[in-house]
Amino acid sequence: MSFSHGLSVVVPVYRSERTLRTLVARISASLANQDYEIILVDDASGDGTWREISAISKANTRVQGLRLGRNSGQHSALLAGVRVARFATVVTLDDDLQNPPEEISKLLAELTADVDVVYGVSSTIKQNFYRRLGSKVVRKFFASVLGFNSAVSMSSFRVFRTELRNGFDSSLGPNISLDALLTWSTSRFAVAEVAHDDRAEGTSHYTLRKLVRFMMDMATGYSTLPLRMATAIGFTTIVFGLLLFVFVAVRPLIYGDAVPGFPMLACSITIFSGVQILLLGVLGEYIGRMHFRVMNKPTYMIAETTLNASTDSNS
Repeated sequence: MSFSHGLSVVVPVYRSERTLRTLVARISASLANQDYEIILVDDASGDGTWREISAISKANTRVQGLRLGRNSGQHSALLAGVRVARFATVVTLDDDLQNPPEEISKLLAELTADVDVVYGVSSTIKQNFYRRLGSKVVRKFFASVLGFNSAVSMSSFRVFRTELRNGFDSSLGPNISLDALLTWSTSRFAVAEVAHDDRAEGTSHYTLRKLVRFMMDMATGYSTLPLRMATAIGFTTIVFGLLLFVFVAVRPLIYGDAVPGFPMLACSITIFSGVQILLLGVLGEYIGRMHFRVMNKPTYMIAETTLNASTDSNS
């Protein structure tokens, strides 16, 4: 499939009705000299966000709106927007104005013939300490899980070639990561230094719990590393069990000590029970994902759109 020359700017939106007009105005001003479209994907906000998107799209024909039927997560919303993009290059950025639209040109400058994806990173991130720490841990974890060295430079501010979506155009199930999907299509990544502004409104919707959940989804969804770790833990417990046996059974024979009673038994049961529960949890994550794939649970469902043409609502 051939794409028209231009930019498709995809913005996942969640409860940000008060910043959308400013965001669209700034994107439009920064891309005034080229063909572009803005795709606003409402991730089932539940407030007045969709009304605002609808009003903006009526006033500006370059703006398209998608409303998801249920809250599917930031990356699922991104995927919904990427799949309806009409132009050859996709730009993604957040709805909180921390990614300045005026910096898009810096990303495009790095999208050379030998590069397919460019991430915009900043040395001064305007987030609270726990959010910065959590994001850094997620990126490090992502790099180790996928073997993707550039993961430490990932961000939600990215530019990539639209044709990369052909590598993940099938049904993917819930809890996906756009960054992981991009690694299926290319290994040519680059980074551009960009500014990072203060959040224009409210607070981040990413909590510590959501970050941990995201790491678990990435680990079990795109790697067998947790299963290999489970094998290593199982082997370690076997070794520990043998050492414990030597301590309990052999040491009294050599030194004539009394065989430890209940404390030793309680400790060994606790250790082995904990390991078994951990391994069962890891296996359960994989089985759960297989279950969702078999039942063909969609990644997202488009409930409403401002597009005149029909759009595939399930994926």
